Amino acid sequence: MRWPVLASVTDRICRTMQITLERRWTLGAGIGSGGFGQVFEASADGYERAVAKLVPKEKGAQRELLFVDLADARNIIPIIESGETLEYYVIIMPRADKSLRRHLDDTDDPLDATEAVSILLDVTTALSDLDGKIVHRDLKPENILLYEGKWCLADFGISRYAEASTAHDTQKHALSPHYAAPERWKEERATTATDVYSLGVTAHELLSKSLPFSGNDRPDLRERHLHEIPASLTGVPPRLAALVQECLYKPAAARPSPRTILDRLKRIAAEPPKIGGLAKLEEAHRNEVMRRAEDAQLESRQKSERERRSELFDTAKTQLHQIVNAVRTEIAAAAPSVDPFGGSAGTTMVLNSARMEFSSAVRTPMEPWEGYRPPAFTVIGHSSIGIRIPPDSYQYEGRSHSLWFCDAVEKDNFQWFEIAFMISPLVSQRSRQNRISSNACG
Repeated sequence: MRWPVLASVTDRICRTMQITLERRWTLGAGIGSGGFGQVFEASADGYERAVAKLVPKEKGAQRELLFVDLADARNIIPIIESGETLEYYVIIMPRADKSLRRHLDDTDDPLDATEAVSILLDVTTALSDLDGKIVHRDLKPENILLYEGKWCLADFGISRYAEASTAHDTQKHALSPHYAAPERWKEERATTATDVYSLGVTAHELLSKSLPFSGNDRPDLRERHLHEIPASLTGVPPRLAALVQECLYKPAAARPSPRTILDRLKRIAAEPPKIGGLAKLEEAHRNEVMRRAEDAQLESRQKSERERRSELFDTAKTQLHQIVNAVRTEIAAAAPSVDPFGGSAGTTMVLNSARMEFSSAVRTPMEPWEGYRPPAFTVIGHSSIGIRIPPDSYQYEGRSHSLWFCDAVEKDNFQWFEIAFMISPLVSQRSRQNRISSNACG
């Protein structure tokens, strides 16, 4: 989400120039801002090069979400001091030399494998130390800073704070769309595997100078992170390319742990490129990783389609219930003597010896057509409506029509439609029953 009042922060700081915590900090020029606060140069006795990050206090976000004791973890930007003013939480940190974003912007070509592995080793060391303790949730080059010769993680807690202060219907704005794992897009619980995915995106960017999924359209990025496989890295050692691809697996449980990534990166950094049969074995492993990624992509699409159809079927049942109630109300108003009753099998209305019947909504399988040409629309559920009367001299005893919950008129606009299926009065009762039994979808 975009925090408000950043301009007023700047105005107020320019007037006061100081914030008193345990020390009296003199604030200088603004040196950056992001979705969750604004950063200023800061200095105090003993600290000539520091920065102050001011994070607005937002409803629903507690101070504790921002501040986590990470003293035992390596390659983390330390917090010198923290506190708060009336309107803002304040985080004082040492000033880093530059961000990984700036480093990438200053280079025209992708980083070579040696430099990329060195950076990834530093970042993965931090993730390994924090595994099981805290999840960053917003790992990206902007939050990776060069400090005392190491690439370190910054802004732990900022993403958790943003999520807590963002309403459910706008929570999507609390993620960085180009780096967000599939589970983040689905608003599922973030785990260490979520950071591993973002590490994979960052690694892909280091090695190719491009993101796995580019563009600024959020719905498109969501779809691609959920279902598409990134383009294969070219000109990259097979072991490294395969490792990056594994970090980008769609199922969180399939991604390697930070410790595993760290061990593999160390071996890549220490060992010369393989030749001969071992090189072919590495390439075979890379091909297997791509095959598994394709299998995971198909599984992800099928799972998403099942979830979508399940949600639509819930809507179908609700709408059919509303339709039946509306029909019952109209019939009862016109003929109060009608006896309506319903149950798990549907709803029936009886007048004398005539019966109107609605069957319950039934979920339609994803592939129900069994060799027949499928319709040019998607069917989510089906029901039927029928009139039954005592057989006349021609054995005519009424008619039934199929009801399909589908997008027959406009794609993705699902409603109940009466489909042109009916039982002919010229069909004998036995054949009629057989036809009803065989027509599983209507």
